Amino acid sequence: MSQVIESIEPTREAPEILLYPRIRKSPFFYASRRHGVRKYSVYNHHYHPRLYTDPVDEYWALVQGVTLWDVGVERQIEIAGPDAFAFTQMLVPRDMRQCKVGQCKYVFVTAPDGGIINDPVLLRIDEDRFWLSLADSDVMLWCQGLAYHSGMDVTIREVDVAPVQVQGPKAKQVMIDLFGERVLEIPYYHLMEATLDDMSVVVSRTGYSGEIGYEIYLRDASRHGERLWQRVFEAGRPHQLQVIGPCHIRRIEGGILAFGCDIWYDTNPFEVGMGYDWMVDLRGDDDFIGRAALERIKAEGVSRKLVGVEIEGPNVGYFTDGSMIDVFPVYDTAGERIGQVTSATHSPRQDRNIGYAMVPTAHAELGTPLRIEANTGMQDAVVVPKPFHDPSKEIPKG
Repeated sequence: MSQVIESIEPTREAPEILLYPRIRKSPFFYASRRHGVRKYSVYNHHYHPRLYTDPVDEYWALVQGVTLWDVGVERQIEIAGPDAFAFTQMLVPRDMRQCKVGQCKYVFVTAPDGGIINDPVLLRIDEDRFWLSLADSDVMLWCQGLAYHSGMDVTIREVDVAPVQVQGPKAKQVMIDLFGERVLEIPYYHLMEATLDDMSVVVSRTGYSGEIGYEIYLRDASRHGERLWQRVFEAGRPHQLQVIGPCHIRRIEGGILAFGCDIWYDTNPFEVGMGYDWMVDLRGDDDFIGRAALERIKAEGVSRKLVGVEIEGPNVGYFTDGSMIDVFPVYDTAGERIGQVTSATHSPRQDRNIGYAMVPTAHAELGTPLRIEANTGMQDAVVVPKPFHDPSKEIPKG
């Protein structure tokens, strides 16, 4: 009796992503794809442009010039109504009394067990109106559920607002050409209302790059998205503006976390390190979701930490080039698996492999040797300080 052996096709190293109606498109989707998108990911149920040329070319464009990003996937969840402040104060561990109208705050949205549900930038648009500029999780459903059971007079909805980012050392020149000199008056993590032609926008001094940067939040974005995109792109032409995807080489250098990689529902703020303890303000009698758990975690201490690692040996790739399909296992010097590298890249500027690893606190001290099973094989590594570049974040404040 003959045995039939089913043939198996070779693994495709870069399978296509299907473009079809079920996955949402940002208001800038058709404009941004005209610049030659090579790779998409799916983020907040949207197609997200990740790569146009190659990671190193886009890195140098960002750190030496000025770049334009389609980040319309950062869905804006609006919290509005007479109880908007009280609801937001309950939602996040940071004290919103320290956030005035016209300010932005980087915040964690925490779960009852202290885990991180999202790490958005929060914009205070009015006294009773906040926007959450989301990372990749379904926070609107979470907020709507909380509002339903809270008894508060608050409305939670996704508004027709979408941002683009203008990032890099020459970003100010582009923004002056668009909005005039008054754009220079926006302090770091503040915002201003503006009109560009007849388009209503909010401009903030924020970004995901570690460089000087701005975000332009477009109202009625589904109507005006392509027009805004082209307007910004044309203003950037004299400054050699380049369209790129979010630069993960630079965000890893700069200590910027990626939700879904470096933090997740089972990660609490005290495990993150990076000086983010201030993200949890155990203020007075104010309660917020996760407070009891976070008080206990702070008192007892954590069992693991997100540390910086330098990985010796061959180039491990650039994170958005398909070289890091999964986490890299981390081992101690005795060969026992103890953790995982959550993000890693080769830094062109520093000519070394760097990344973040979640490891037990016993292995979190600077100088601790580790072994990492990277895509190029088993490589030696060591715990090093993070961020890896501009640790005081002076560049984006400049």
